[in-house]
Amino acid sequence: YRLAEEGPADIRIGNVASDLGIVTGSGEVTFSLESGSDYLKIDNMTGELSTTERRIDREKLPQCQMIFDENECFLDFEVSVIGPSQSWVDLFEGRVIILDINDNTPTFPSPVLTLTVEENRPVGTLYLLPTATDRDFGRNGIERYELLQEPSVFELQVADTLDGEKQPQLIVKGALDREQRDSYELSLRVRDGGDPARSSQAILRVLITDVNDNSPRFEKSVYEADLAENSSPGTPILQLRATDLDVGVNGQIEYVFGAATESVRRLLRLDETSGWLSVLHRIDREEVNQLRFTVMARDRGQPPKTDKATVVLNIRDENDNVPTIDIRKIGRIPLRDGVASVAEDVLVDTPIALVQVSDRDQGENGVVTCTVVGDVPFQLKPASEGEGEPQNKRKYFLHTSAPLDYEAVRDYNVVIVAVDSGSPSLSSNNSLLVRVGDTNDNPPVFSQAVLEVSFPENNLPGERVATVVATDADSGKNAEITYSLEASPLSSEAPGSIFSIDPDSGDVSVQAVLDREQRDTYEFQVTARDKGVPSLQGSTTVVVRVADRNDNEPRFMQDVFTFYVKENLQPNSPVGMVTVMDFDKGRNAELSLSIQPGDHDQAAGIFSIENDTGTIFSTVSFDREQQTSYTFKVKAVDGGEPPRSATATVSLFVMDENDNAPTVTFPSNSSYTVLPPSSNMRTVVATVVATDADTGLNADLNYSIVGGNPFKLFEIDPASGVVSLVGKLAPKHYGLHRLVVQVNDSGQPPQSTTALLHVFVNESLSNATVVESQVARSLHTPLAQDIAGDPSYELSKQRLSIVIGVVAGIMTVILLILVVVMARYCRSKGKHGYEAGKKDHEDFFTPQQHDKAKKPKKDKKGKKGKQPLYSSIVTVEASKPNGQRYDSVNEKLSDSPGMGRYRSVNGGPGSPDLARHYKSSSPLPTVQLHPQSPTAGKKHQAVQDLPPANTFVGAGDNIS
Repeated sequence: YRLAEEGPADIRIGNVASDLGIVTGSGEVTFSLESGSDYLKIDNMTGELSTTERRIDREKLPQCQMIFDENECFLDFEVSVIGPSQSWVDLFEGRVIILDINDNTPTFPSPVLTLTVEENRPVGTLYLLPTATDRDFGRNGIERYELLQEPSVFELQVADTLDGEKQPQLIVKGALDREQRDSYELSLRVRDGGDPARSSQAILRVLITDVNDNSPRFEKSVYEADLAENSSPGTPILQLRATDLDVGVNGQIEYVFGAATESVRRLLRLDETSGWLSVLHRIDREEVNQLRFTVMARDRGQPPKTDKATVVLNIRDENDNVPTIDIRKIGRIPLRDGVASVAEDVLVDTPIALVQVSDRDQGENGVVTCTVVGDVPFQLKPASEGEGEPQNKRKYFLHTSAPLDYEAVRDYNVVIVAVDSGSPSLSSNNSLLVRVGDTNDNPPVFSQAVLEVSFPENNLPGERVATVVATDADSGKNAEITYSLEASPLSSEAPGSIFSIDPDSGDVSVQAVLDREQRDTYEFQVTARDKGVPSLQGSTTVVVRVADRNDNEPRFMQDVFTFYVKENLQPNSPVGMVTVMDFDKGRNAELSLSIQPGDHDQAAGIFSIENDTGTIFSTVSFDREQQTSYTFKVKAVDGGEPPRSATATVSLFVMDENDNAPTVTFPSNSSYTVLPPSSNMRTVVATVVATDADTGLNADLNYSIVGGNPFKLFEIDPASGVVSLVGKLAPKHYGLHRLVVQVNDSGQPPQSTTALLHVFVNESLSNATVVESQVARSLHTPLAQDIAGDPSYELSKQRLSIVIGVVAGIMTVILLILVVVMARYCRSKGKHGYEAGKKDHEDFFTPQQHDKAKKPKKDKKGKKGKQPLYSSIVTVEASKPNGQRYDSVNEKLSDSPGMGRYRSVNGGPGSPDLARHYKSSSPLPTVQLHPQSPTAGKKHQAVQDLPPANTFVGAGDNIS
């Protein structure tokens, strides 16, 4: 085939199928370009040969550098014709001759050319000018030279040489007189024959010198020699000799390169004086196998004369190149970067690669043998049996020699060794990695059937939980695995809402914030599918156990715990139980309980708590009367890091027990109240005031008179303690009344207290000392003995009856006298009163008779004037032994020793003053009472045992 250089891509060169006589179109026969693919390509179905994108430059092709004949520049290529299923393969070689185009401009050796012309040369004298060079050939080469400004003394003439080159010549047309003009500058242009033509120009400087009429002459027109490649620099090759008949300077010859390429000037050295040609740089025959150039011999005359000779230098081969092994693809089996991919089900004796062995040396040095090394199921077979095949370039097919098994051996390293026949021989090797292709017969496999992962709660969305990895014994697409999530067989919940998986890496990520307290375990299935056809899959179960973090504070069941406990409870007794929980787990849920003191440090040292049960214990016995309630805090701290805590308030209320007897605060046992005899019914005599330190029913008090009321004159309100007069006072009732009042609470069992209420019935209080002595005597009188009114009143009535009977029987005459005597006796008794401690039969208690003339006046309506209930009550308190005053409800007594102070409450002017009839030389000493309470069993307890503060404590039974 022929092809012009510098053409565009996709230029049709020819049809290999039609040139080989192969019928195409059925698709059973295909074509593959095995070599030459840098510049050429072929249609696999039609066999159409065309150019690639790479531009072809004839002048830059390595194989065309030293070619002087345009028909010898070519590109070799190889085409394989492949039968159905690569059952047969034929290999053909082809050649494309590269045609030259005018893509290079002719150039002179130098932009300034110097020519020396001797003077007095006759007209028609001819001078050779330096020739230009053009990398193109044929008609694209140099066609003509011309002078742009041609002077009258010179003319340009172009001659054709025997080599077919154009030789520019300068002809003298006129007389040259150096003395008139010693130089000329001309413009010399060279033009090639291309279309369009290319040209360049140089300055031709003509120097006029003296005459030199003889030119040098070489011994031979052509010099030819052989040179061994890789000769050392300085190695002499040959000597060029030329002679000149002139003498002197005009006969001195120098040798210079004429028409020589750049590579000649680079590789060789020419001695200007001796003409010896020697090696300047080592020459590699494989790069340059022949050098052809011209050498000029020039004398030193003015102008100099020249002659030229052709030198042909043949480079002789040396065994300096190792064999080259090139392994390329063949047919449809891919081969890239030294790796051939062969399916494991390929048939035996199938060609899998093309092996080309070459040696750049020649002759025996390039004869190469090739073999496969090692125990591998492959062997070499010649690609062709042609006799015209060069010995230094052979081709082989690499065939399979045994079945391939991917699961047994996946890769074969096939080493091919080539040895040349030089002496000594050189060898090289190359290897091909045969990668056995897999069929998809293995599913992905996980290392664990169940993968358990612990992952902390309160994560950030998108955090990686775990990475699942499956392996596939296959390779390529058959081993490329894609991961996906599916619901576990034991759970219908789709995991996609919470978890996701990277389909390529198998990284399982969580998309939501996990809360162990809401859910502590997630289970789903990861499926791995390969990309083979058909696809195979495997699966594993992933169990994510949510690890606890200390994100929950302890929580009490109540913010405030309220407990009620009885007083007098034994120390170290349980008083309540708090319930606390923590939704965390493990150490985060291990709680430590402690008592925190309240605002007033009420619980300090009093309470303790049991850590396991939350039971609160008291270290003391409670007394409600001392403190009714306790408030403190219980703190729960978990074992997390950092720990969390919570507190709850505990309110403990002490329940009352009936452990306190009532206490009478008024009146005191030593005090008394004066009640006028004229007091009306329902007159309030006094109010017994008592308190109870207990509460509720235990402090619900009721009052009763249990002694000292034989005449039923007085009555007490059970609820209020108000003592009222309910009977009409008679003379026999005059005097001191001692009421025994018992105060009971409503507790179970009940507690009681007995107090004394002294009431002195009289019109007035003239001698308080006498009354105080009677009260003092009352305190020493047993409670079972009543003290109520005048004790001698009945005895005086009996005496009076006897006297009257005796007198009546003795003498009636002296009746009046006796009556007068009796009257005087009675008046004397009322005047002097009763004297305590004195036995006198005349000392009878005789109340003073009211004067009928001094009766109270009635109002206009005839009704008696009404008085308030408290109008005739006088309260008297005895002096204390040391002279201090007893305190009553409303006033304080004076500090006068021996004197009792009294207060009259609206006594009225008509109230009789009974105190006037009592006499006493001195007040009785004050009785010192002891605070012990009388027992129920001692009915004759002395009065002096009664406490002065009316604090009688009993068990509830009445005093008889």
